[in-house]
Amino acid sequence: MYKEDKIPIEKLFGSKTRAKLLELFFSNTSKSYYVREVTRLVEEQINSVRRELINLENIGVVRSETFDNKVYYSANMKSPFAHPFQEIFSPRKPVVSTPSPVEVHRVLRRNDSWTEVIRPVERYLKALIVVNRLPGQDGIDMLIVGDDSTKKLTRWAEVVEKRQGKPMNYVIMDTDDYLYRKSVRDKFVLGLMEMDLAEVYDPEKIVRSE
Repeated sequence: MYKEDKIPIEKLFGSKTRAKLLELFFSNTSKSYYVREVTRLVEEQINSVRRELINLENIGVVRSETFDNKVYYSANMKSPFAHPFQEIFSPRKPVVSTPSPVEVHRVLRRNDSWTEVIRPVERYLKALIVVNRLPGQDGIDMLIVGDDSTKKLTRWAEVVEKRQGKPMNYVIMDTDDYLYRKSVRDKFVLGLMEMDLAEVYDPEKIVRSE
């Protein structure tokens, strides 16, 4: 990732580790990373990485969020420095606004990392439906089916929403409730399946089954 021809950037930012972190976050603005993952990717000592992450968060360049006892870091696209950093570290990519849920889904699919997003709640999640909802169109963005008795799915949904950078309209439904609604041909469930679906996670075939 970090190439020798970029070494002069270290002088601009005052630290090789800091330059590597900025490159990681602002060339992958839709992703979040936990500390050990960051350390592995930038190939620097964990103490140096932790110190620079604290510095970058204190000045508002990166942001952190805690999920499942891990602290995840990502680029803070609300920072006034966000777009200049994108131009520096991703010069061949157009600077874009915060992606929509569907755009984020496409990024996740392209990078084969949607599985990573689901993984923390895989044992609680029975099905996930992400809707390609157009601006102004009624309905929901995401239906989450599974066991939310421990509020794991609720917290996970909040983290996913934060990653989108905008409010998402989502519903969390117990598996039995979903199956009952499906059996009685509930209008909400039937209407959802008629929409343009961007993602369907359905390992036990409860969504597509008759």
